[in-house]
Amino acid sequence: MFSRLKSVGLFGIESYMIEVEADVSTGLPAFDIVGLPDTAVKESRDRVRAALKNCGFNFPVGRITVNLAPADLKKEGSIYDLPVLIAILKASGQLKEELSDSIFVGELSLDGKTRKTGGVLAIAITALKNGIKNVFVPKENAAEAAVIKGLNVYGVEDVKQLIDHITGKKPIDKAPETEISPEQYISTLDFSEVKGQLAAKKALEIAAAGGHNILLIGPPGSGKSMLAKRLPTILPEMTFEESIETTKIHSIAGILDPKNPFVNTRPFRSPHHTVSAAGLTGGGAVPRPGEISLAHNGVLFLDELPEFRRDVMEAMRQPIEDGTVTISRVAGTLTYPSSVMLVAAMNPCPCGFYGHPTKECICTQNAVRKYLNRISGPMLDRIDLHVEVPPVNYAELSSTSKEESSAEIKERVNRARKIQQERYKGTNVSCNARLTPALLKKHCILDEDASRYLQQSFDKLGMSARAYDRILKVARTVADLEGSEIIKKQHIFSAISFRTLDRKYWME
Repeated sequence: MFSRLKSVGLFGIESYMIEVEADVSTGLPAFDIVGLPDTAVKESRDRVRAALKNCGFNFPVGRITVNLAPADLKKEGSIYDLPVLIAILKASGQLKEELSDSIFVGELSLDGKTRKTGGVLAIAITALKNGIKNVFVPKENAAEAAVIKGLNVYGVEDVKQLIDHITGKKPIDKAPETEISPEQYISTLDFSEVKGQLAAKKALEIAAAGGHNILLIGPPGSGKSMLAKRLPTILPEMTFEESIETTKIHSIAGILDPKNPFVNTRPFRSPHHTVSAAGLTGGGAVPRPGEISLAHNGVLFLDELPEFRRDVMEAMRQPIEDGTVTISRVAGTLTYPSSVMLVAAMNPCPCGFYGHPTKECICTQNAVRKYLNRISGPMLDRIDLHVEVPPVNYAELSSTSKEESSAEIKERVNRARKIQQERYKGTNVSCNARLTPALLKKHCILDEDASRYLQQSFDKLGMSARAYDRILKVARTVADLEGSEIIKKQHIFSAISFRTLDRKYWME
């Protein structure tokens, strides 16, 4: 006998419809799975056989062939266990109900219980696009799938419960639609705890408002990491589209919180400096997302930047510029989104006190130069804001005056980001840092004084074309924070003032 039902396959963060066909015929006992399966899919034969027997069903005696179509796409993972089992039950006549409007996804244990799987949000989106009504997923994934409205999502605990539902003996309750609550970033950290460092705070506000990359450079103990770790408290609220895309990546990576299956706060990823290039950009036989993709629509914080391997830093150049990272392997080529705010922190030399007003640097000029040159010119050119974080003096530390809170800063950031979202509505651009050349020319209108000042600065400082574009983008953000549609001289001055540290450190 022959049966056919639907499932969904995963390829990166995207998914596609799969037809699971099963044929049970007479002949020598055999169980084959075809359709370009990987090892995990082939191993489902043993899981399905054990699950059927342990749940009280008969495993057909004869030649069993299961085909996963289309056969030219690689199938990987254990998500096909459940649809293969249901297809075999139908092909062997143990299940007769019509299931053409349903899809099945899930890994099985040997006793027939389901296990949590990754990529369920992408699976639910594909089911909705293809007119599927009923989606059966492991119970732990039900809340994640129920984010998508318009589907009947059923959380399955084990095979017996699923069969009882299909046959009508005991229906499974439909999972309630997952309520998407407003962003609630709960943190004990706040910018009001940072004494002094007004220039660094202002730079971080600009970076958060426009999605710009930023480098903090200063001696140990000046507050670089302290400032960076408080950046999430002022990041703008995520749009629904940004949340969906970020959730899909985290789902594929298997790091979603079952209690909060929808990512509505911007990610903050801080990999250790020993991370590999593959760990940062993604990799594997079937490429998985790396840290730069897990930080999509959020922050990638690299502390002690010169300590990262040179190949790791250089691997970031293209993803930072394009907002995507493409990984090519024998199994296929995958593109993951990587629209991140790069926040980096570093000391000015190996001992950390080069240029310190009171402490003497013990490094030789050659050692300082070698340390700074670990960061290449092209990498430095891709960072919009270069900010010096000087040591805080006693008067600032002991001051009892009230510092501005994260909530106050975030209010201005949200206001500026909403201006940008309204301005770029209908495009793929969500913030000033992602402006295309065409949009840059259209929306970065300078008055005469600003244009004249930028031209003088360009010639005097010997800027690259990339630096010119990035100064315009930062100036656009400064103007948005002030509510100005026209970029003025003070906005250009502010943007250029955050691009001069490379002359102080890298050209000495």
